[in-house]
Amino acid sequence: MPSFLQKFFRKVWDKKEADKSTNQYCQYDSQTLTMFTSSLYLAALLASLVASTVTRKLGRKLSMLFGGLLFFAGALINGFAKAVWMLIVGRILLGFGIGFANQSVPLYLSEMAPYRYRGALNIGFQLSITVGILIANVLNYFFAKIKGGWGWRLSLGGAMVPALIITVGSLVLPDTPNSMIERGQTEEAREKLRKIRGVDDVDEEFRDLVAASDASKLVEHPWRNLLQRKYRPHLTMAILIPFFQQLTGINVIMFYAPVLFNTIGFKDDASLMSAVITGIVNVAATVVSIYGVDKWGRRFLFLEGGVQMLICQAVVAACIGAKFGTNGNPGDLPKWYAIAVVLFICIYVAGFAWSWGPLGWLVPSEIFPLEIRSAAQSINVSVNMLFTFAVAQVFLTMLCHLKFGLFLFFAFFVVLMSIFVYYFLPETKGIPIEEMNQVWKSHWFWSRYVEDLDYPNGGMEMSKGGQGPKNV
Repeated sequence: MPSFLQKFFRKVWDKKEADKSTNQYCQYDSQTLTMFTSSLYLAALLASLVASTVTRKLGRKLSMLFGGLLFFAGALINGFAKAVWMLIVGRILLGFGIGFANQSVPLYLSEMAPYRYRGALNIGFQLSITVGILIANVLNYFFAKIKGGWGWRLSLGGAMVPALIITVGSLVLPDTPNSMIERGQTEEAREKLRKIRGVDDVDEEFRDLVAASDASKLVEHPWRNLLQRKYRPHLTMAILIPFFQQLTGINVIMFYAPVLFNTIGFKDDASLMSAVITGIVNVAATVVSIYGVDKWGRRFLFLEGGVQMLICQAVVAACIGAKFGTNGNPGDLPKWYAIAVVLFICIYVAGFAWSWGPLGWLVPSEIFPLEIRSAAQSINVSVNMLFTFAVAQVFLTMLCHLKFGLFLFFAFFVVLMSIFVYYFLPETKGIPIEEMNQVWKSHWFWSRYVEDLDYPNGGMEMSKGGQGPKNV
């Protein structure tokens, strides 16, 4: 919002007003402002390391509670900010809250859900995020029109609402049976499992949970244990999945949407229409993912989404390059041309929203054995936040220098991540979370890193592509 820039980032505002260039590539290149916005992700990275210990020793509920309280405090400080230092403190607290929430919520959902519906229920996490983004963008549009220029306080302070939701939710919801067993509350966990599943006969699942907990108690140093050979596949996924998720190119696609909506004729409402239309596509595609993840499988959505994003990136790069050229001045774009590009942007957003968007959180949260689960999830969140920060920090500078070639830069990584999924990610659909380790033993590549002794309860057969396991 202009009033926000004028109050806290005067130099950025003055530069923007003085620069009347039509270069759409370099118009918003400011390291100061991007450092402020992306600092949140560094705070989240640091918090996720601490949250790992809290989540394991004190439970998933308490970790979510800490996340909600920290997020509330950050939103409160930002809403009443009088100086830049208050904004920075608020952003740091928001980052801490995100670090705790991203550590605990995916684990909570994966552990509470019946394995047949684990994918759909876990993606509810991503659906909530997409719905929240859509609501926030619509509200921000109206807040920006408030006379007096104080609407930014409502935008920043409004984050207290979701903070209150997760805080109250963490107090009302039960803890997971996995976490209760891990902390020695065995009988309470059995009763809680009966209540959650809605049946009295939970002995088989309960025995699996207890066995997993007993194995985890033998691990004194889960961080050090992550480096063991048998956990090589888990560590690889904890690093590469969030790494690839941040290099899908969603940032550069969303950056161009307002420019193109302005060309279509929305003028001053371009940013709103861009946010609303892409937001609706995002929500709808996430619902598709919820419907299909436990029917079609994780690998199918990953691979289909990758192909869809690759095609759209190539088309949009060609269209942007043809009209914006290397000087960043599109001139007078034909309306039909902008509509066609916006259509491909929406198709791209849909591909991301039913594949790498939600699955980037789902798959890591369901593949880790209990003994390393908190530590591995912490690695997952840390890598995600690190590369979110890195991409946010260098994105506008790369856009200014690489121009439309930035689309092709991210398209290259989409090719890499799709190849990685095809050959190295096994299908996890319909497999109980505490039996997930057997998948690695049967995989054509990862089986060389594990031994029969590691998984004494049997094995599975899986093809080279990893399309799906079957008991043997």
